[in-house]
Amino acid sequence: MTASESETEVGDRDESSGRSPLDIAKTVAATGGAIGILVVLMFPVYWIFAASLSQGSGLMSSEGIFADPSTYNLEAYRWVILESDFSEALVNSLIVVFVTVSVSMSVVVPGAYALSRRDFVGREKVLYGYVLFTQVGAGLSVATLVALYALFVNLGLSNSLLVLGLFYAAGAIPFNTWLLKTFMDNIPVSYEEAAIVDGAGRWDVIREVILPLSKPGIAVVLVFTFLAGWNEFIVARTLLRPDNYTLSVELYSLATAGRYETPWTEFSAFALLFALPVAIIYFFAQSYVESGLSFGGMDG
Repeated sequence: MTASESETEVGDRDESSGRSPLDIAKTVAATGGAIGILVVLMFPVYWIFAASLSQGSGLMSSEGIFADPSTYNLEAYRWVILESDFSEALVNSLIVVFVTVSVSMSVVVPGAYALSRRDFVGREKVLYGYVLFTQVGAGLSVATLVALYALFVNLGLSNSLLVLGLFYAAGAIPFNTWLLKTFMDNIPVSYEEAAIVDGAGRWDVIREVILPLSKPGIAVVLVFTFLAGWNEFIVARTLLRPDNYTLSVELYSLATAGRYETPWTEFSAFALLFALPVAIIYFFAQSYVESGLSFGGMDG
């Protein structure tokens, strides 16, 4: 086959596929840009991971921004797990998260269903109140924190993991109820009507129709409420004493404990172990979370 025949054949393939060289170039450029953004976003994670394996307390060597690979070891992870207060802080965080998630979900799910499927006196006012709490809460955060600290100290509740979990749940309920309510609005009413015609009771409809179809939305709410109790730092740092520190506060204490320097290798290992549960939960709930956030319509 001659060169001209080969070029003609390639041109025919491009024309048959409906893609011009410019389209192919745009696709390559977009792919390259996406990969570049991914590398930039993941670089800090890789750097922290490399630092957690290094020897000593430095984040970089004299020859570059990375520590010497020949010194990599797991000593920092051993120290975090066996010698630091990681285990105690982990138990405290799990207690706070359990209270936050259980209280939030027990209110969010029935609240979202009632706001989405029921007409009752004051429904619109409740909806407006939920919007108000989700929008202006951040603007009052400093004033709320000061008032909260004064109130809890006066009541003797400033070092309670249970109270902290209830506070996180109270903050998470308005937004997540609105989020799940918006998802439930996309479930066709005809599904409920068909179940009722088939003889299903009201609770049967909720259990067999609404909740199964709401799994993506519930997964999103579950992840958000988990993060509300797991990641929050400011309120926990304000209200808790060292014996009840959660992981986020313990991580801060580790970074500021050194008088002259920060133990960066131990800090990096601690930070990665702290972030690991969030990554695991999102990995297993990824499909639900993505479909729940899309709020796509349903066929029916």
